[in-house]
Amino acid sequence: MREYEVTLIIQPEISDEGVGALQERLDGVLKNAGTTRLIYDDLGKRRLAYEIQDFQKGRYVMLRFLDEGSNIKALERAFGLEDSIIRFLTVQVNDAVEDVAARQAEAAEEERIRAERAAERAAREVEETARQQAEAAEAEKRAAAEAKAAAEAEPKEAADAESKGTADAESKSTADAKPKKAADAESKSTADAKPKKAADTESKSTADAKPKKAADAESKEADKDAESAAPAATKAKGKTAEAASAEEVVQ
Repeated sequence: MREYEVTLIIQPEISDEGVGALQERLDGVLKNAGTTRLIYDDLGKRRLAYEIQDFQKGRYVMLRFLDEGSNIKALERAFGLEDSIIRFLTVQVNDAVEDVAARQAEAAEEERIRAERAAERAAREVEETARQQAEAAEAEKRAAAEAKAAAEAEPKEAADAESKGTADAESKSTADAKPKKAADAESKSTADAKPKKAADTESKSTADAKPKKAADAESKEADKDAESAAPAATKAKGKTAEAASAEEVVQ
């Protein structure tokens, strides 16, 4: 007898009940073909080396049996007809099994050990799934709490921003008003100073003009007096000359 090993890759979403039903069908196929089943081992889900039929993971099942080799083709056709099996590989692991009974006993013990390991692995997977679900629930709870806190903080932040904006606007308005106020004061001071300066200039001009005007008036009066005195002096000089001539005649 020859010993064969078949590795089956099953769709990952198949339930444990579906995998159990598949195992029963495979056992029936092997029995009908006249083969001797040795070991059935559910290896669990594993990531595929490459994508198969849009699946990135698959559930691996290992099946060992004894056969003379004439039923392999029929068995592979039966494997291919199963929709849940996406890939399989058959290899010969022993080309001559002399003691079939001893190999069956050995295989039974190996299958028991493998079954225990599979149960432990399934329990760990359940715990891991529960842990992931708990973490997801906790993360969702934290996200909801953060969203609620953010929603409650938005009005406060908006009010603070509005208050800050008002304060900044008032500060800016005050800062802008100071230079303007200073400019207005300076403009007003300049405007007030101009009439005063003009008045001072006019007053100074008037004050300066008065002595000059008085001097001009005095000079003009002196000229008038001089003009008036000139004929009198001439007249007096004539009289003096006449008197001198008369005196000269008398002598």
